[in-house]
Amino acid sequence: MILASQNAHKVEELREILTGVELEALPDGIEMPPEDGETFADNALIKARAARQATGEPVVADDSGIEIDALEGRPGVRSARYAGENASDGENLERALRDLAEAGGEPGCRYVCVIAYIDEAGEEHLFEGFCPGRITRDVRGDGGFGYDPAFIPDDTGPDDQRTMAEVSPAEKHTISHRGKAARKLARHLGINA
Repeated sequence: MILASQNAHKVEELREILTGVELEALPDGIEMPPEDGETFADNALIKARAARQATGEPVVADDSGIEIDALEGRPGVRSARYAGENASDGENLERALRDLAEAGGEPGCRYVCVIAYIDEAGEEHLFEGFCPGRITRDVRGDGGFGYDPAFIPDDTGPDDQRTMAEVSPAEKHTISHRGKAARKLARHLGINA
């Protein structure tokens, strides 16, 4: 199965979650269309359809991001490009924290992931996962990527103040938005994850 991404973090994370599935990154040289959908599902399908057309193989694509309540759901589908088209994870996080400070309000947020799967017959399937939490300005931890160093997940418990970048990979897979969506895909495929 082809993952419609060359993001090494996503490929590795999904491989760890979807044990039993031979998952390969999108081959080099395949140009993906812009992710200009209005929703995570739109963008996941844009990527999955392009990868399917280019490879003819069953494909998986995900689109994910963070929705911050005080920012009316931003950065949302623009999470990877929040500070600009070629912004780094650090620049995107810095902008989100700056915007949150300016907006005031509660730091509630959630990670969202939608996985699109196009099977051998060309049928399209969508699987959604959420991870509620809150943003902290006390950025810490060296695991994960994206907004993880500032995201405190609710699912670790009310007294646990670790960021997503401080939890172990195994624990992250259990509670993360991508892990929850991937387990729904695994159930659809009839495998344990």
